[in-house]
Amino acid sequence: MADLILTPNLDDADEFYAGLLAAHDGLDKANSDALNARLVLVLANHIGDAEVLTQAVKAATLKEA
Repeated sequence: MADLILTPNLDDADEFYAGLLAAHDGLDKANSDALNARLVLVLANHIGDAEVLTQAVKAATLKEA
């Protein structure tokens, strides 16, 4: 089993974020939410490790106190 990487791991995170925001330009909330859902499924398929994905879901649902 691989461990989920939680430290910065993108060569150019700002460029990726800008592209992600651009992909949502002009979309209403329903279409933006659908894009996010499709992106999650595409990335989950790419990762292909259910245990890593479970770690990711847990990390994403943690709430700061």
